Amino acid sequence: MAGQLQAASRESLAEAQARLDTRVDAASATELSTLGEQLFAVARLLQAEIQLRRHLADSSVPAGSRTALADQLFAGKLDRPALDTLSDLVSGRWSRPVDLVGAVEELARRATLGVAEKDGTLERVEDELFRFGRVLNRESELSTLLGDQAADADRRVSLLSQLLDGKATPVTLTLLEQAVRNPRGRALEATAEELAELAAARRDRYVAHVATPVALTPAQEQRLTDSLSRLYGRQMSLQIEQDATLLGGLVVRVGGEVIDGSVATRLSAAKRALPK
Repeated sequence: MAGQLQAASRESLAEAQARLDTRVDAASATELSTLGEQLFAVARLLQAEIQLRRHLADSSVPAGSRTALADQLFAGKLDRPALDTLSDLVSGRWSRPVDLVGAVEELARRATLGVAEKDGTLERVEDELFRFGRVLNRESELSTLLGDQAADADRRVSLLSQLLDGKATPVTLTLLEQAVRNPRGRALEATAEELAELAAARRDRYVAHVATPVALTPAQEQRLTDSLSRLYGRQMSLQIEQDATLLGGLVVRVGGEVIDGSVATRLSAAKRALPK
C-alpha cells in the first residue's frame, strides 16, 4: 500500500506500523484477533462515512482535536489497543482522507497476520492466499460472484466460507472475508496477491539473513540467535549464507534493517577516511 501513497501519508503509515509491530510482539494471539476485528470494523465505517473520515484526516485541524474526536466516537466501542492504534493513525498527516481508510485496513491486516505469527502458521497463510489468488485468476465467474457488490455481502461471505471450509486457516479466512466485505474498488484476486505479499513480508520479520565468510558452529549460531531475539524482542531464526568476500565478521539483515560488522566494510571505511 505504501508505494501508492504520497509522502505525508506514507510517513504517517510507517510510524503507525512501527508502533503496531511493538503491540504485535507483546500481545497474545487472542488479543491480536480482537484488535484486527475491531480495526476492520473501523475501516468499513470510515469507508461508508465520507464526512467522518474527512474530519479525522483533516490536517488543518490540530492532531489533539482529531484524536479527541476519535476517543469521543469510539470510546466504549473499541478496546484500548484498537483505540490507541486508531489514535496513532488519526494524529498523523494524510494527503487524502481515503488514505486514512487504507491505513486502518492495513493495520487490521497486520494485526490479523500477527495471530499467525504467534501460532506458527504464517507460512501456511501466505501459501493459502497465493493459491486462492491463482484460483480466482483461472475462475473468472467465481471472482465475479465474490466481487459483486450489488449482491448481499453476507451471501458472498457465505459462499467464500463454503469454498474454503476445511481448506484454509482461520487467519486466511478472516483476511479474505474482510476483502469480500470491503473491496474498496479492488478485484479480489489482486487483494489476495497483495495479502500474500504482506504475509511474506511479515514472515521476514522473524528471519535474520546472515552472511558470513566461514561456517558458524552450532554454538555460534545459537548465541547469534539468542542475541538477535533479545535485540528484536521476538524469536528469530537464521538463514545463513557463506560469502568469502567479507573476509571476517558478519552481515545481518532483518527485514529492511542491515547490521554490517564485516571486515571488508570496516576496511573500506578506513580506506575512505585516509587523507588523499
